[in-house]
Amino acid sequence: MSDSIWFRREIESPCVKVCVIHPQARICVGCHRTADEIAAWSRMTAEERRRIMAELPGRCEALRAAANRPSRRRAQRRAAQSAQG
Repeated sequence: MSDSIWFRREIESPCVKVCVIHPQARICVGCHRTADEIAAWSRMTAEERRRIMAELPGRCEALRAAANRPSRRRAQRRAAQSAQG
């Protein structure tokens, strides 16, 4: 069987098979797409996919933001608990 039958000119998915949606940033920690984008990817036009692909590097930075780091959230939770108790 020839691989040319399966060749597609579409933009490939950025999926890296690390499918975990970050609870605060609401994007996948592997590919940096939203859950809605992941679900709709196969139905998107090439232009829509290119637009999203161009946004992904910036989204990676969102995961590194202090507010999205687990250690910062834990510290905030502890401070809130201390204030209550």
